[in-house]
Amino acid sequence: MESILTSIKKMLGITDEYEHFDADLIMHINSVFMILNQLGVGPANGFAITGKDETWTDFIPANQQLELVKSYMHIKVKLLFDPPLGSAVIEVMNRQINEFEWRLNVAVDPEDSKGEEEDSK
Repeated sequence: MESILTSIKKMLGITDEYEHFDADLIMHINSVFMILNQLGVGPANGFAITGKDETWTDFIPANQQLELVKSYMHIKVKLLFDPPLGSAVIEVMNRQINEFEWRLNVAVDPEDSKGEEEDSK
């Protein structure tokens, strides 16, 4: 399985060999892991990376269907590390983040989400 740091760098268009921004990216990635923990995703006691050694399967067991975490991580880190200049693009990214957060909540606690749907009817 691919390194979390390496895959996020790849999605941001940064080569694995270029390590100048690694400390910044690690900080932002760990911030997003804190958010994911508060959403109920990942290990109960939290998760953090220190470099290239941590992989996605360290955070999400292979049997869990939470691939959306990778896309969520990418968009959140992109907004923190290299936000787009256009406010319309930022707004679209924020709406995507909101949808991802809702879907992750449903994935980790489908019963609560089902109850909320029924309450809104």
